[in-house]
Amino acid sequence: MTSLVGKLAPDFNSSVVLGDGSLQDDYHFHAETKGRYKVLFFYPLDFTFVCPSELIALDNRVEEFEKRGVDVLSVSIDSKFTHAAWRNTPVNQGGIGPVRYTMVSDVSHSICQAYGIEHEQEKVALRGTFIIDQNNIVRAELNHDLPLGRNIGEILRVVDALQFHEQHGEVCPVNWKSGDQGMTGTHEGVSTYLAEHAENL
Repeated sequence: MTSLVGKLAPDFNSSVVLGDGSLQDDYHFHAETKGRYKVLFFYPLDFTFVCPSELIALDNRVEEFEKRGVDVLSVSIDSKFTHAAWRNTPVNQGGIGPVRYTMVSDVSHSICQAYGIEHEQEKVALRGTFIIDQNNIVRAELNHDLPLGRNIGEILRVVDALQFHEQHGEVCPVNWKSGDQGMTGTHEGVSTYLAEHAENL
């Protein structure tokens, strides 16, 4: 698998369930999210086990993504009709409820293949997360195997780091979070930073 970091995020045209529950057959990814940051959140299948916990957690942080100008899209190989049925299934019955982000249908597997995260044996998407900037360049990707749920707070932290770097020009050292000091990307900058912070890293 080749990393997409630093490369143009593959475009796609697919059917989706929008955040208001309506169905759309011709969702063009780059056009629909033009000028916005994006998080593409791949998961294996609807009506499974780890997946609903992730998608509900993602919905619980939607406002935080919106504050940062980020469009959130989940992607699996299910149809738009299965997505809609899962949204309409109560949480206490294994559903995800009316999540407020776009759910993309990848029944052809072309999207997960384009992003290089189709599981070779199971033929479903790995738990892949792609953070994409306003110019459709992939700036970060994180891939988990099927049993391993993700941390939504970590995704937000990386978005914050990207936006901090773009605003201030500084780089973000280990464990950086919003409000922390950045680092000048020079030998002098790292020396100064480590002299002050190395013991607490």
